[in-house]
Amino acid sequence: MTIPEDFKTRLKIAKSKIKSEIQNGKENRGSFMGIAFKLGTELVAAVAVGTIIGFILDSWFDTKPWLIIIFFFLGAAAGMLNVIKAANKMQKKD
Repeated sequence: MTIPEDFKTRLKIAKSKIKSEIQNGKENRGSFMGIAFKLGTELVAAVAVGTIIGFILDSWFDTKPWLIIIFFFLGAAAGMLNVIKAANKMQKKD
């Protein structure tokens, strides 16, 4: 091969690598958004479920607002633990 042909070949290879990296970057950005929404939803759902359980138990035992407060904090703690576990799992995966 001559030098200009070798250069053209290497240039084509470099352009194709750059193009594939750009496309992969767009896909990664979308997956990161999905992961962020998943973690946020897990946290909010745990707090909501804890609060609802506290509200129901308060209605049954007539202890308002104590069980709502207790289960709110239990739900928040459970949600944070779920987010931490999911984040650790994703970190080990990468």
